Amino acid sequence: MNFLDEHLETYVQQHSEQEPELLQQLARETHLKVLQPRMLSGAYQGRLLALLTKLISPKQILEIGTFTGYSALCMAEGLHPDGRIDTIDINEELMDMQQRYFETAGFGKQIIQHLGNAAEIIPSIKGTFDLVFIDADKEQYPRYFDLVVDRVRSGGLIIADNVLWSGKVVNSAKDEATKALQIFNKKVTEDQRVETVLLPVRDGLTLIRKN
Repeated sequence: MNFLDEHLETYVQQHSEQEPELLQQLARETHLKVLQPRMLSGAYQGRLLALLTKLISPKQILEIGTFTGYSALCMAEGLHPDGRIDTIDINEELMDMQQRYFETAGFGKQIIQHLGNAAEIIPSIKGTFDLVFIDADKEQYPRYFDLVVDRVRSGGLIIADNVLWSGKVVNSAKDEATKALQIFNKKVTEDQRVETVLLPVRDGLTLIRKN
């Protein structure tokens, strides 16, 4: 869901950095071959992810929800030369496509793919995270936050996507995803370990800085 007028949104995109050609190719292939292509981060949000990552030059990134690899490649643009991205997804059918684009972009050895249940995989990944991007099953957002918040360094960043859920979060929750996102949004706002800003970018993007 987009919250801006269509013409204004076009203007915003025209006056923001444009996505690289490889990401344009990935977006096209995703729309042609993959179900639910709207799950793709998209050009505008992707440029925001890339810029935020460049600002902090993280050495260790955790991504929860790879999809076709678009957002991982956006964050890889700001990755420290010696850094790595651990990215987790449950869909085995997309792994070959992800790997092909990771290698083409030159990040084949720095982006580590994990297949399976994120809640089980996260504890097995060693180290302290400089950046965490949450964009997987919405019902698990509160749990994902609990699993990562104490492992993010002071000054590090957690980014959560789809936190407005097509505007449903302001209504009485009837589905589990909406209920979980309402819990998550309240949880991160009240947590004294972090400071939080929810941005109305596309379907809602929350920036959470670890104190």
